Amino acid sequence: MRNILIINEDSSWREFLLKALSPPYKVSFWPDSGGYSISNLVRQNKYDAVFLSAQLQLEDGFKLLRWFKNGAEYLPVIVTSEVEKSELIVKAVKEGAFDFLSRPFSAEKINLTIERALENRGLKNEIDYLRRKQDIVYDFDQIISVSPSMQQVVKTVKKFASTDSTILITGETGTGKSFLSGAIHFNSARRKKPFININCANIHETLLESELFGHEKGSFTGASKTRIGRLEQGNGGTVFLDEIGEMSIPLQSKFLRVLESKRFERLGGNQTIYSDVRIIAATNKMLEEEVTAGRFREDLYYRINVLRVHLPPLRERKECIEHLAQALLEKTCSSLHKKIEGFSPEVLSLLKSYSWPGNIRQLANTIERAAILEERSVITKENVLLSELGRPAKAAPQIQIKSLESNEKEAILSALEECAWVQKEAAERLGVSPRALNYKIRKLGITHPRWLKNR
Repeated sequence: MRNILIINEDSSWREFLLKALSPPYKVSFWPDSGGYSISNLVRQNKYDAVFLSAQLQLEDGFKLLRWFKNGAEYLPVIVTSEVEKSELIVKAVKEGAFDFLSRPFSAEKINLTIERALENRGLKNEIDYLRRKQDIVYDFDQIISVSPSMQQVVKTVKKFASTDSTILITGETGTGKSFLSGAIHFNSARRKKPFININCANIHETLLESELFGHEKGSFTGASKTRIGRLEQGNGGTVFLDEIGEMSIPLQSKFLRVLESKRFERLGGNQTIYSDVRIIAATNKMLEEEVTAGRFREDLYYRINVLRVHLPPLRERKECIEHLAQALLEKTCSSLHKKIEGFSPEVLSLLKSYSWPGNIRQLANTIERAAILEERSVITKENVLLSELGRPAKAAPQIQIKSLESNEKEAILSALEECAWVQKEAAERLGVSPRALNYKIRKLGITHPRWLKNR
């Protein structure tokens, strides 16, 4: 039962609220017969909402309102008044009141207001819980950094997080660039503001421009209403641009202005919008080579390359593999509601000796598949699918597959395994379009536990 506190000295008002709210609410009053101070009463009871009179004689109502907002941020306080004056309403809202009610009152209006207040409090508590949960997930201490190279990465990004400068994260696909950007944001002064994640490689050029800047109604075919862009949504926070090397030259020019002035216009609009966002960019390409080839603007390269950190591939941080594998196994088992303690010594040896061309993403997929199939208390070799199983570690193999005319299924499986079961990357490796590969996958009955369409 929700507990409501009524702070009012008027007996007729108390009686009215008691009838209007109970049931289903439990109603308490102050001043009360026990002579408790308001601080003692609130300390001893857990209230879900407060009705506070603006015309108290015993206390200054607005002083109490400030006291509530300082001591119980998410406790909704509804200010009531015998008269409706604009200065009272403005003052109440400015001091943090959830709502302001004046005569005439009705039971229906009282109940509607308290329902909205409780719903609003629930949403705020949920957001706060999720934010605290994210802070734990993105804690720097959660980054597995056993190898010297990763210890240096963590040491570097801890310094970067305390600044507002643009950051460029480089590294192969699947090395954890997205996670690292989240860690930087949630350990920065912007942690309570939005963290926006955009993958430039997964969105068509026109749609990416709209995604970033937003658009006005009617600005292009299909623009049936105004849309706020991600840069505008991220005001005060951080925008992470993954695979920025895939951004087109025309869009690079527009984005350069955002980095220089934090200003832009929506597609089809003429109003200049200011948005204070911190940019973290990531790429698996050598941007220096892209600049030389004319595929990436040199001025944009210098703007995003203010602070730079490189994530080494998994094959160069062998010391981290066992710890990463255990952490990924625990996460997978929690999702699958299974209890698997770890890996057999033989499997650990295989994991450490494999070259992991797909890096952490491939390791996660491999462990997820093994956990789904495993029926014992540890992961065993027969459930671990790796190409070139048991072969000593070396540089990521570059398999050249030129045709699907013969041994199609074997060729597709090999490409998918090497690309951590990411179909787009496997299609590039095979030299076919993603649509053609998807057709072959369906035709040959190839499945993978992580593909949603196969569940």
